[in-house]
Amino acid sequence: SKLNKEKSLPSISIDCVVFGFDTSSLKVLLVKLKDKEEWSLPGGYLWKDENLDDGAYRILDQRTGAKEIYLNQFKTFGKINRNEDFFDEFPDDLWHKQRFLSIGYYALTNFAKVEPKVDDLSDRCEWKNVHELPQLMMDHEDIFNTALLELRKGLNYRPVGLNLLPEKFTMPELQRLYEIILDKPLNRGNFYRKMTKYGILNKLKETRKGGAHKAPNLYTFNAEIYNEALENGFKEAW
Repeated sequence: SKLNKEKSLPSISIDCVVFGFDTSSLKVLLVKLKDKEEWSLPGGYLWKDENLDDGAYRILDQRTGAKEIYLNQFKTFGKINRNEDFFDEFPDDLWHKQRFLSIGYYALTNFAKVEPKVDDLSDRCEWKNVHELPQLMMDHEDIFNTALLELRKGLNYRPVGLNLLPEKFTMPELQRLYEIILDKPLNRGNFYRKMTKYGILNKLKETRKGGAHKAPNLYTFNAEIYNEALENGFKEAW
């Protein structure tokens, strides 16, 4: 629209890859534009008078209703003609059809706490399993794949689990979270040693009651060390 064109920077868009975890699977939040077959990542144009991060949070909220999600900027996408086919039936002077760069953000959240909502541009907004993606528009599959790779790589440098697990959890539950994100099994002993070395866990004196086996120990996250590691990375340097 003309109003949006006057308010927006036509050359810069933002796309958000929001991963959701629910104890058993990894999902991604997608929207489907009206009158289009393909799905897309929640995205939009940056306004002329806003910072990049502010734009990402605004767009995510407007398109999906998702708030208070920790977004990570991970890459810029700018292949020539990346949007041409999608708008091929529109006039060549359409401002959406001109070349624009897309700045990618990703996040990991508890999808049970996000109630997707449909905006004026879309007729659907849903969580989709990362292994069963519908067809995505433009280069959004490439953006998604890059975000998933960054999420997995990020596990080596920053903690995950806060707000994804119950306040008190077992080591196997934490390991299962990592295995679902990485999509592979992990060695139990190695995982325990690595997590203990990070210093982000508090071992409680209580155990998980019930079950035939020995009751497993319960842990909580040490919020102060966890948040410092989230900000500055784990204290392991070359």
